[in-house]
Amino acid sequence: MKFRLRALSAALVFVLAAVPALAQQAALATAPLTTPIPLDPAIKSGTLPNGLRYFIRETKRPEKRGELRLVVDVGSIVEDDDQLGLAHFVEHMAFNGTRHFPKLEIPAFLESLGMRFGPSVNAMTSFDETVYMLQVPTDKPEVLDRAFLILEDWAHGVTFEPAEIDKERGVVIEEWRVRRGAGARMQDVQLPVMLKGSRYAERLPIGTVENLQTFTHDTLVRFYKDWYRPDLMTVIAAGDFDAAEVERLIAAHFGRIPAPATPRARPTHGVPPHPGTLYA
Repeated sequence: MKFRLRALSAALVFVLAAVPALAQQAALATAPLTTPIPLDPAIKSGTLPNGLRYFIRETKRPEKRGELRLVVDVGSIVEDDDQLGLAHFVEHMAFNGTRHFPKLEIPAFLESLGMRFGPSVNAMTSFDETVYMLQVPTDKPEVLDRAFLILEDWAHGVTFEPAEIDKERGVVIEEWRVRRGAGARMQDVQLPVMLKGSRYAERLPIGTVENLQTFTHDTLVRFYKDWYRPDLMTVIAAGDFDAAEVERLIAAHFGRIPAPATPRARPTHGVPPHPGTLYA
């Protein structure tokens, strides 16, 4: 009897403990998937008249440092058939000359501040977005202003000098080559199966060696002009700075980028469902 009472008591405790969790699961199950995630009230956000969005978070940790991001809402998925690999190539060219920073002046300026490629300066291209990243000191106002000028140039001031393009072809092809390890080769087989029937299967961000060797200057610039525009961009800033001043800098630098009169529609793509299990 004592054993049965102890067992019943344990079962009752388990059931009572599970009730809140079950109720929470039920509440989560009924929450519409379209409900927006609430924004942290400490984040200052807005949209400029040209459509560019921004999010600013002031924080004292770490001190005298700021993280800046330029997020472009396009990646390899929007490439035309003659542009395979060019979303990623544009990202590379952003460091090889802009309107205010000719040739390699961006790396030179950032390195003069003690910043290094990788930890402090980086960029990445995926199927659906391209992100430029800077970590900068914030104790000198002129440095922060200069950093936003770099982001502005990346947004609409990359120069695409033909000689720099030809030099960068070899760099990107070498990047493709050094990643040809076992993992990459397996991914080459897996992704077309996993993404079967979708545009994603045909638009891996690295592109093809054939296209990287032969694309024209105009083809590269066409991608940039079509997709690097304020309505497809977001600026994110977090760090030890005055949020109101950063908001002013964003408006000053990015508010002067013109919105296109006839923007190309930004398509969205999905992966179709499939019956059964696919094998690679």
